[in-house]
Amino acid sequence: MANEQHTGGSTADPAVRVRFCPSPTGNPHVGLVRTALFNWAFARHNGGTLVFRIEDTDAARDSEESYNQLLDAMRWLGFDWDEGPEVGGPHAPYRQSQRMDVYADVARRLHEAGHAYECFCSTEELDARREAARANGLPSGYDGLCRTLTDEQKAVYRAEGRQPILRFRMPDRTIVFEDLVRGTLSFEPKDVPDYGLVRANGAPLYTLVNPVDDALMGITHVLRGEDLLSSTPRQIALYAALAEIGVGSGTTPRFGHLPYVMGEGNKKLSKRDPQASLNLYRERGFLPEGLLNYLALLGWSLSEDRDRFSMDELVAAFDIGKVNANPARFDLKKCESINADHLRMLAPEDFVQRLVPYLQAPGLLPAEPDAAQLELLRKAAPLTQERMVVLSEVVDMLGFLFVDPAAFALNPEDAAKVLTADARPVLEASIKALEELADFGPEPIQATLREALVEGLGIKPKFAFTPLRVAVTGRRISPPLFESMELLGRPETLRRLTLALAALPAA
Repeated sequence: MANEQHTGGSTADPAVRVRFCPSPTGNPHVGLVRTALFNWAFARHNGGTLVFRIEDTDAARDSEESYNQLLDAMRWLGFDWDEGPEVGGPHAPYRQSQRMDVYADVARRLHEAGHAYECFCSTEELDARREAARANGLPSGYDGLCRTLTDEQKAVYRAEGRQPILRFRMPDRTIVFEDLVRGTLSFEPKDVPDYGLVRANGAPLYTLVNPVDDALMGITHVLRGEDLLSSTPRQIALYAALAEIGVGSGTTPRFGHLPYVMGEGNKKLSKRDPQASLNLYRERGFLPEGLLNYLALLGWSLSEDRDRFSMDELVAAFDIGKVNANPARFDLKKCESINADHLRMLAPEDFVQRLVPYLQAPGLLPAEPDAAQLELLRKAAPLTQERMVVLSEVVDMLGFLFVDPAAFALNPEDAAKVLTADARPVLEASIKALEELADFGPEPIQATLREALVEGLGIKPKFAFTPLRVAVTGRRISPPLFESMELLGRPETLRRLTLALAALPAA
């Protein structure tokens, strides 16, 4: 396979039609999302059409639950599509499981035109011949044994009870195409053997249904993962055959193969890797725009000096010719850093609304928060927005404000380290000072406690205020202490300090 790198430009073209066509198997993963993102950005940059197609012909692996998860994930990520599930379009249906008659008809026509033939080889026979070819240093793909079977030979096989698959007849020529990411690629006939289109039970394979739908739906550009590159010459040959029998417009899409996403140890990120699961990032509280910003950097960049950008900026600048063909490494720390930046850019009310579901999940807020609860959250949110990396951190940061007073509990590890017998004078002096304080605002609270503890007891601020922080919020790490006390209010603050004092070990 020859490879000559090149770059190309993206000019607005409303005739552009791309597709995102996942299989509904398991949870969506970040590699799949990166593919969806690049197709979406390419379509939107060119003013073209994004077709969302569901490749669910594998009944053993596909599930309705996974299908619904895919739709939910696309909506959560903010992707819109022009044709597909829930939208419809001129090429409906967009679920391949509902298009079986189409595939059966095309397979029949390919067979009748001589572009496909029946293959009766058993799996055991194929394996034995492949092993023998490898032993002799020969290509181990299908050897074409059934290419020229006579009707009499086929009858003998059928009499033995064999059921044939339908196999595509690859042309005896070098296949050359210009990859939008990798430049000129060529494949020799010996490296691309005949391949299966339809199983013996009549079920169509991905190798048939994917190009057939691309042809019928007028797809002009196919942007997909590098792992599918080896199947591209087969598809190009099939597009030509489809054109000959009158399926589609006769135009072969242009291909662009996106670089691998690498995980730990520079191994390809597998959908079985924990950090590959989209649900993991959603549950942790990544923003869709933060996650997509990072995924866009896995093979592409807005500019050399900018790695934070909006989706509008991505669409305006996206150029498939600037995608790097080299593998991209998934860096969780950088992903978190970019997400934190997007959190800080949220408008205050938007930030508050995005926090609500993460406080509802553990029961800190009800399904329908009342006005007082939302107002408390609005006051508390600014204390955390600059400190948070993901939205789920709100539980640890602000949970102490919303927990039922009877259920409030100290973090055991923090309490053991901080609330020792040495904390007794700190808590006693704090309770006395706060009981007498007229104005329970952050500045008066700070001034009063500094006078009582730092000046009165001669304790350094770190050692004076850390026991108070643990007693009031339950943790050593929290929003600013004095603002937290104000939000809790004097009665609850004093109650928690008193409980902490009572729980201290004896001197």
